[in-house]
Amino acid sequence: MHEMSLVEGVRQLIEEAALRDGFTRVHSVRVEIGQLSGVEQSAFEFCFDLAMQDSPAAGARLDIIATPGRGRCQQCGQESALAAVYDPCELCGAYSVEVIGGTSMRVIDLEVE
Repeated sequence: MHEMSLVEGVRQLIEEAALRDGFTRVHSVRVEIGQLSGVEQSAFEFCFDLAMQDSPAAGARLDIIATPGRGRCQQCGQESALAAVYDPCELCGAYSVEVIGGTSMRVIDLEVE
């Protein structure tokens, strides 16, 4: 389950920020997860609570913002929603679609004290 390593990376970012900025408690963590990122949201949520124990974010609320997949068709040039990486263009049906959005995962912000 690679979600645990992703959450551990988030924990490391939080701990580094706490040392740098001097906060001791995190009330909420807002994360953006793209539909095409390969991150399973429910697994990420499960791992979050486990990984944040004994850290400034222990008991913090996790807010996930899901971003849709987007693609640009190399055939017709149009942009459209993309549910999976290898889906055809929803406008012309061609399979030459370049993924242009929804592939990343990032921490947006923290609510701290």
